[in-house]
Amino acid sequence: MDENDEGRTMSTTSNDGTTTASGIGLLLAILASLAALGTLSTNILLPSLPRLAADFDVPTAATGSLMSSFFATFAIGQLFVGPLSDRFGRRPIVLSGLLIFVVGCVICTVASTLTVLIAGRVVQAIGVSAASVLSRAIARDLFSGNELGRVLSIITVAMAAAPGFSPLVGGGLDLLFGWRSAFAVVAAFGVVIAIAYVFRVGETHHGVRERVSLVSIFRGYTSLLVTRQFIVPAASVALLIGGLFAVFTITPAILVDGLGFSPIALAMFYAGTVFIVFGAGFVAPKLTQRTSLAVAAKTGLVIASGGCIVMAILAGTGFRSFASYLLPMLVFLFGMGLANPTGTALTMSPFGERAGAASALLGFMQMTTAALAIVTATLLPVSAFSALSIVLAILTTMAALIFRLRAY
Repeated sequence: MDENDEGRTMSTTSNDGTTTASGIGLLLAILASLAALGTLSTNILLPSLPRLAADFDVPTAATGSLMSSFFATFAIGQLFVGPLSDRFGRRPIVLSGLLIFVVGCVICTVASTLTVLIAGRVVQAIGVSAASVLSRAIARDLFSGNELGRVLSIITVAMAAAPGFSPLVGGGLDLLFGWRSAFAVVAAFGVVIAIAYVFRVGETHHGVRERVSLVSIFRGYTSLLVTRQFIVPAASVALLIGGLFAVFTITPAILVDGLGFSPIALAMFYAGTVFIVFGAGFVAPKLTQRTSLAVAAKTGLVIASGGCIVMAILAGTGFRSFASYLLPMLVFLFGMGLANPTGTALTMSPFGERAGAASALLGFMQMTTAALAIVTATLLPVSAFSALSIVLAILTTMAALIFRLRAY
């Protein structure tokens, strides 16, 4: 643990005067909202892609650039946001990011061509990268140890809930008001988060502020990459999250194309799986209190890996019913819900003064792994079910094996 860690917990008072005992619910809601904003602003658009393509008179496949441009910018943006927040503080970066995000939403709302819409998505991603990175960094500023694991469990639940429920919300908005309304809604959500952040969180980074340059950023990331206490849990978590994004991307091909699910049934499936992550989010803090963060993370990794191996076996034997997909998937999601927050807490805990950089590098690793997992799953010359099960089994098994190299 960082030598400058003051051991702050949920019952203490933060440096900006916020009493976390009385305002802990709102504080956690703000952090969870910051964490979920990126996936919310992406998945809420999914049901609208066919209508959007029709409005712009382009093939539906062309709308994939709305996702790829967002995620590419999101991944790279994180690398700069983290060190900047370590230098200038969390508050100016969070608020600047939310402002940029809202501007991007406005561009998307009034876009008259697909090119302008893509440009708006890039601006959105630049802004939202600050929200995602700094939700974890702020949590590390305010909490440590098992308390940090509890907070990150809540953040994990929020990040899982956003892609689970947002397609339902997006579908309803599209049906009632058209696809542009989704951008207006997430813009309003960003404004609400900014106001809440100003009045209930404020600045949380009060440590040493070092000058920032491209050389110092590179050196900072290099030092993290060669530090076992960072790279081991970070790699394990990144592999898990890469698998999760592959699930969201490949599942429509499995359920809609393969098993004949309707779009609304698919949205209901996404929403239903969120409750598994909810359950894991409640179990993780209790498990860490009885054991440790490392034991909880290891348990989750083993569970996730076991579920994915079973899925791969079922896919290999030709047993491809909904049950053969659903049951192993629920096991994976529960294990992921245990391992992700506890593994993230282990990643962040030793780096209090560099929480922004550590969170940024972790986020970049997650998005990069997700991109590789998605590309691999779509290119494998097998069925979507088989491809996803193979990718998940490999990722989760690697995560569990890598975690055995931990230095704690």
